[in-house]
Amino acid sequence: MSWWDRKFQLTAQATSVRQEMLAGLTTFVSMAYILFVNPSILGDAGMNKGAVFTATAVSAIVGCVLMAFLANYPIAIAPGLGDNAFFTYSVVLGLGIPWPQAMTGVFVAAIGFTLLSLFKVRELVINAIPQDLKLAMAAGIGLFIAFVGLQGGGLVVASKSSLVALGSLTVPTTWLTIFGVLLIGILMARRIPGSIFLGLVATALLGLVTGLIKAPAHFLAPAPSLKPTWGVGLQHLSILTDPRMWAVVLIFLLVAFFDTAGTLIGLAQQAGIMKNNRMPRIGQALVADSISMLAGAVLGTTPTAAYVESSAGIAVGGKTGLTALTTGGLFALSLLFSPLLTVVTNQVTAPALIVVGVLMVSSLKDIHWDQFEVAFPAFLIIIGMPLTYNISYGIAFGFLTYPLLMTAAGRRKEVNAIMWALLFVFIILLYVLNIMPRSN
Repeated sequence: MSWWDRKFQLTAQATSVRQEMLAGLTTFVSMAYILFVNPSILGDAGMNKGAVFTATAVSAIVGCVLMAFLANYPIAIAPGLGDNAFFTYSVVLGLGIPWPQAMTGVFVAAIGFTLLSLFKVRELVINAIPQDLKLAMAAGIGLFIAFVGLQGGGLVVASKSSLVALGSLTVPTTWLTIFGVLLIGILMARRIPGSIFLGLVATALLGLVTGLIKAPAHFLAPAPSLKPTWGVGLQHLSILTDPRMWAVVLIFLLVAFFDTAGTLIGLAQQAGIMKNNRMPRIGQALVADSISMLAGAVLGTTPTAAYVESSAGIAVGGKTGLTALTTGGLFALSLLFSPLLTVVTNQVTAPALIVVGVLMVSSLKDIHWDQFEVAFPAFLIIIGMPLTYNISYGIAFGFLTYPLLMTAAGRRKEVNAIMWALLFVFIILLYVLNIMPRSN
């Protein structure tokens, strides 16, 4: 029996090294878009894109390796879409908090996240949040991300009369986005593994061929320095005297709470890991996620999360941590391709954001729309995020109304103490986000 077999229990799981490595490659190709999308989004906050590229890859390596050896699951971890959007558009651009100080919020949230995982508080709070609200949060973030993509691709523009309007179709770069969306849509419909990544590559190539995107001087280079982002969050701890920062920390904790937990359970069901409606070693998986989030905060990127794209690797036979380890190894190799950042423009990443939004709103189908006391808070979460351009407001709207409507419907006993506590937490959060003066 080989070391690989003993470590990852390949024979017991009816798999092989070849099968696991193929699954890891499939997962990597499916989620590699984050290497370019994350620098693009955090770049809007003023962060150095090269440093974010490296931080994204290294935090993914840390997460995948930890998931492989601690939990032995075929689930990859990397900086998540949703958290980066909240960081850039809600915290930095919305509240006016400079990105170095905002990164302090990520660092503090990561510490809290790790402690909550180690002491198993995370599972307690996750279980206390109604499933319908969890689903609504995923869908709302999906709509928000898609809206960001539509804007970045030039398909939606600001309008004084109607707030938003269709962008000009006479702008050549907008057609890059249209091409990318259609291509990824076709690939997804045909169930092609890595559809998002392949569509991103094809869109970039079209831009290069047509001259809409300038070709880089070279394609291989050493990984960009982490110096612009390394440890920045630790240098601005004094910002924690601003009450709004604690609201930011809370939102990062809440979003990270639900994102990874829901994804882990869904993937475990797909992989046949669930036993008696429970996920074995979920504690180890949550610890792997939380430690990688802490590492990412130090490196200079937003929170990590388990990736739903891991389902692609699971679908081709991934069953153990060797799949995640292979994905981590490919992220290490990708560090040599940072010059491609200049090729991956907003119009190239926009289709990825739009399609990921589609995938995230699929959770809408499982919400109990026939129960108004549940449907209304869920709807406020979903619609609140894109319309206020703020993830935290959307979450707050739903958590404020859910206990009240459930009580009005005669279902007060179904609302647990944690939900009532969160109601008051979000009242304070809304006050802090709206009443306190903005940072300069």
